[in-house]
Amino acid sequence: MSSQFLVTSRRDMEERGWDQLDFVYINGDAYVDHPSFAAAVIGRVLESRGYRVGLISQPDWHSAEPFKALGRPRLAALITAGNLDSMLNEKTAAKKFRSRDNYSPGGETGRRPERATIVYANRMREAYKDVPIIIGGIEASLRRFAHYDYWSNKVRHSILLDSKADILSYGMGERSVAEIADALAEGKTTAEMYDIRGICYVTSRAPLSDKAVMCPSYEEVRDDKKAFAEAFKIQYEEQDPYHGRTIIQPSENRFVVQTPPALPLTTEEMDAIYELPFQRRWHPMYDEAGGVPALQEVQFSLTSQRGCFGHCHFCAITSHQGRIIQHRSHESLLREAKRMTELPDFKGYIHDVGGPTANFRHEACGKQRISGACRNRHCIGSEICPNLDTSHEDYRRLLREIRQVPGVKKVFVRSGLRYDYVLADHNKKFVEELCQYHVSGQLKVAPEHVVKHVTDLMGKADVQAFLKFKEWFDEANRKLGKKQYLVPYFMSSHPGCTLRDAVELAEFLRDMHMQPEQVQDFIPTPGSLSTAMYYTGMNPLTGEKVYVARRPEEKQMQRALMQYKNPANYDIVYKALCQAGRRDLIGFGPKCLIPPRRLQGARPEQTPQRRGGRLQPPKKTRRRDTRGRK
Repeated sequence: MSSQFLVTSRRDMEERGWDQLDFVYINGDAYVDHPSFAAAVIGRVLESRGYRVGLISQPDWHSAEPFKALGRPRLAALITAGNLDSMLNEKTAAKKFRSRDNYSPGGETGRRPERATIVYANRMREAYKDVPIIIGGIEASLRRFAHYDYWSNKVRHSILLDSKADILSYGMGERSVAEIADALAEGKTTAEMYDIRGICYVTSRAPLSDKAVMCPSYEEVRDDKKAFAEAFKIQYEEQDPYHGRTIIQPSENRFVVQTPPALPLTTEEMDAIYELPFQRRWHPMYDEAGGVPALQEVQFSLTSQRGCFGHCHFCAITSHQGRIIQHRSHESLLREAKRMTELPDFKGYIHDVGGPTANFRHEACGKQRISGACRNRHCIGSEICPNLDTSHEDYRRLLREIRQVPGVKKVFVRSGLRYDYVLADHNKKFVEELCQYHVSGQLKVAPEHVVKHVTDLMGKADVQAFLKFKEWFDEANRKLGKKQYLVPYFMSSHPGCTLRDAVELAEFLRDMHMQPEQVQDFIPTPGSLSTAMYYTGMNPLTGEKVYVARRPEEKQMQRALMQYKNPANYDIVYKALCQAGRRDLIGFGPKCLIPPRRLQGARPEQTPQRRGGRLQPPKKTRRRDTRGRK
């Protein structure tokens, strides 16, 4: 069985007759051989090109010895923190330790260090001083320039400087890593690879030219929030592979240089990558621990495309995968679906067909295929570009074809669905087909907020779009005789959201009879526009000031207001309503969120209950006289 996976031990190497690997890949996640896990993808891509690759997953970082487990690599060490930024993986928005790590065996926490990319790179350098070190993955990609770090509340250097790596591969990485590997195999030094797209490197001499742009230095962005905003704007606007320029950021006596993004993969290239011999399961060494929980959601899902032109400002996909959609062919996806039906654990249900956004199956417009995405315009979000190609026909046809594969009982759509894109297509037929075949009782969507100036700062459509889509969704289910529900996601404490805005969201939830079971509190992760707003207090793209909820208590208030019915939130909701000047929402009227404060130590039967849409005072109970009785 283990021979079907990438090499993970000396024994695996011996079985293949290998005395040395070309690349040792240090991975912050447990090894799951599935195309949704970055280390597996990069490892399989290199393997398909004839390179010998071995994985060391979640090594003990307290010494360099575990990093020597597979020996000295012939060409380079590759390092990734895993599918998530290691700080985000470890801590919540409240900076508390998470109780579970879905990317570790059995969900166990503590299997990787904080700032894993830096720690792993330094340990690998300690193990083999002259082996080239290439870092990549989401953590490295989004921290490639001087960046704001929420968990330390300060601006940090480029991760290249702290890790002392030779090259950083940003974005999805298949193109740049393959080019780096080929260059190393030809005997080139890392300094001879600086023309490769999709990489960052450090140099003592800036490559100035008319195709390069200088952004404010690390020292400037560290000391001046306006300079930080200016630097972010430059980095944000140069992320297109067709017109993006080389970006240079001085840092002390050196320069961090980013080459233009790698060109999008063609459909043929995407097909080839996703049809590599992935086992679609965790490595057998994790069986005893119960496996790796993160696999559960994606094991029987199909990735049909990557990239997103949706412009959610709190999402870093624009900076990582880019705005230009890259898609697979129907034929490739059908072959993968057929192979899936032959797996022993497959029960007939394909859990998802999509990508970052399920219904973005093609480029936003014809222009993107030739000259890239517009520098200063958004395709969809708070506004919709008149040139946007809104057709859903290709996606509808794909779903029909997959659900007709023998052995497939049901095909669900669970990745993000942009309902404003559906509305722009005026496509009720798509909604009807979606409800009939591809919804399993609930469809998750993400309006995120209901106040327009907040949704504008989020890059999201206003609440009217959500309400209109809900009408279409409910209408379709009535026609079909189905009881299915929209599950909307909302976010608290996003830049621009005041306490009064949070109260307005709570009122919306009250009127819609919605009770969110989970609440998403905004987390300022590196690389996103919203994080730049959070740190600077301004919108880097416009210069306008933006209100930011920074105090932990206010963030707690905004979060609690979304779950105002939870008795545990009573005190904080009461305080929030008082501070927001909304005492009118405290009482027993039909519009009230909570009752007047009850006496301390009140029994459950004395707690006000909501009946018929109105809060009712607790029933009076006669106190039983037990004096003198036995």
